Amino acid sequence: MRVRLNVYFPPELARQVSELAIRRRISRSAIVEAAVASWMSPDGADRMEAAFARRLDRLSRQVQRLERNTGLTTEALALFVRFWLAVTPPLPDEDHAAAQIKGRKRYEGFVETLGRRYASGKSLLDEIPEDIATRDGGSADT
Repeated sequence: MRVRLNVYFPPELARQVSELAIRRRISRSAIVEAAVASWMSPDGADRMEAAFARRLDRLSRQVQRLERNTGLTTEALALFVRFWLAVTPPLPDEDHAAAQIKGRKRYEGFVETLGRRYASGKSLLDEIPEDIATRDGGSADT
């Protein structure tokens, strides 16, 4: 047995319910019944909260990995630049053109090697242990 209820909706909401009923080929009453049941179901809210919590946990782990990878990349680049600047002597003016040609060839080789390594799935970050930043009393945030 069903009980009849008269409810009032704003025109826009009534239009949306009607359009959904047409698209799904079900009655407006079935849509309103399902919405009220969902609203009153304590399990629905708990499931939704648990799903959000799982998603937030996953996003937090992804952000932590991104922070770690960005930090390692920045440190590796800074270390390389510092080393390169310390050991590379300045060139005489007459050697600049030859050095630029050689530099272009080396850069092309670097880009090729990087492309092959990237395509193979190998990564420097994969070679660094997860706990490297916290080892020896260091902080993961530095």
